[in-house]
Amino acid sequence: MSWLRIKELVRKEFIQVFRDRRNRPILVVSPLIQLILFGYVVTTDVRDIRMGVVDHSKTPESRRLLEAFDANPTFRILYRLEDPRALDRLLLRRRVDLGIWIPPGFQATLRKGKSAAVQIIADGSMSNMAGVRIAYASSVVEAYNMRVLQKRYRRKIDFGEIDLRVRTWYNPNLDSQFYYVPGIVAFLVMLLTLLLTSMAVVREKEAGTMEQLIVTPLKPSEMILGKTIPFILIAQAQMILVILFALAWFRIPMKGSAVLLLGATGLFLLSTLGIGLFISTVSRTQQQAVMTNFFFIIPFFMLSGFVFPIANMPFVVRVLTHLDPLRHFLVIIRGVFLKGTGIAVLWPQFLEMAILGGLVFIGAVSRFRKRLD
Repeated sequence: MSWLRIKELVRKEFIQVFRDRRNRPILVVSPLIQLILFGYVVTTDVRDIRMGVVDHSKTPESRRLLEAFDANPTFRILYRLEDPRALDRLLLRRRVDLGIWIPPGFQATLRKGKSAAVQIIADGSMSNMAGVRIAYASSVVEAYNMRVLQKRYRRKIDFGEIDLRVRTWYNPNLDSQFYYVPGIVAFLVMLLTLLLTSMAVVREKEAGTMEQLIVTPLKPSEMILGKTIPFILIAQAQMILVILFALAWFRIPMKGSAVLLLGATGLFLLSTLGIGLFISTVSRTQQQAVMTNFFFIIPFFMLSGFVFPIANMPFVVRVLTHLDPLRHFLVIIRGVFLKGTGIAVLWPQFLEMAILGGLVFIGAVSRFRKRLD
């Protein structure tokens, strides 16, 4: 193996990549724009709940309950209605997210010392969001209940003898951006390396320069190294750039080792570059290579645990997720970012990524042939 020939091929790849003006925004601007876009869009935080209310009681008690919602910055009472059917129509048209109906006997029931019924109607078309909204509304009603009981009995009301003190580690404010942004960083690295590598060999075929490479003394292994080393360096540079931008823009904490994270990125790139090379060898055109990428990108995304918890998947699917390198990289990058986790805890993920990456890369290299067909 001649490192001189590899060095010259690497130099040629860098010149070819950066000479094309269309590649420059893809390599630098595109990851930052996507990070900003996904960082704000991909979130499960509920910060604005639009409400419609039907108050048939019209008493001080019902007004205080509605004032409790109105005083909470999460809720906005947009409509005060007289007909419950109008509330149904607003929910149907997605004008409101939550509806409250207070019956006529609300005050009388409370003053008798009994439990008064209040109906909360939620838009369940998005079940996860509906569950969060109902939980928030229930907490407001619970706080109102405590105030009513304290006013009635003129003393502190304690339920039970257990004083629960909740402390949230690693993400005290439960900010979903802290969870999703590191995952977006991993997804962007996978997306860009797959797209760039999958077109490495196909581009030579379409440009008519593959014949020139075939007649050179380059061995297949040297050609593979010359094709992949530039993208490894580019991907690591993109990783550093995107991480620095995430730290500065989203204020994501970085509690672990940056060196460990870059090492994990190198193992992750073995899999993505190997898959990209495999796609490049089986594709005849760049368009075909781009379309084949989606055959890998979508399953990797769905099985990674990025959005959908792996624990909720069927057993067979959970087994298949171990073949997804993005799953292991997400555990590492989130652990390094939020928990400061080290190799002593993350070694199973490193081991599985190393095995996956080695097998995929060796398979891609063995599939590569120094010929046109």
